[in-house]
Amino acid sequence: MAEPDGKAFRDAMRAFVGNCSVITVGEGEEATGLVVTSAISLSADPPLLLACVNRSASSHPLFARYGHFGWNSLGAAHQAVAERFSGFGGVKGPARYDGAEWETAVTGARLLKGAPTAFDCTLEEMIDRATHSILIGRVRAIRTTPDAGALIYWNGGYRALT
Repeated sequence: MAEPDGKAFRDAMRAFVGNCSVITVGEGEEATGLVVTSAISLSADPPLLLACVNRSASSHPLFARYGHFGWNSLGAAHQAVAERFSGFGGVKGPARYDGAEWETAVTGARLLKGAPTAFDCTLEEMIDRATHSILIGRVRAIRTTPDAGALIYWNGGYRALT
């Protein structure tokens, strides 16, 4: 039996429900970010988060350059934010931040106001594997918004949970 190819694997992964998060990185004209659904807790003591970032993503080289990033879980009302950070309509760089309110955190990273949970992180480690890097972030500050719901991604589409 042959191993599945990339398309078969991606199609099968669509059955997983993923919490949508936006990871913000960079400053000024280099400010950008991306949507991830492969984001999980790695450790509580010390507080560490883990995400998988495609090495072809425009934001990928900025993680090592800046050494800090924001991790924003998206709420039920944040589909437009997810679409901008996914690059829908060709939106790139700093324009991805338009249409939402952001605050600057302890490290200088941007956090989404009204996010169910937002983490200010410093880069602990990046581990390259195949097409992606495993990004490990150390949490330096946390912001929460009760009752913001959640935005999930399942079967190729966004779904709001309230």
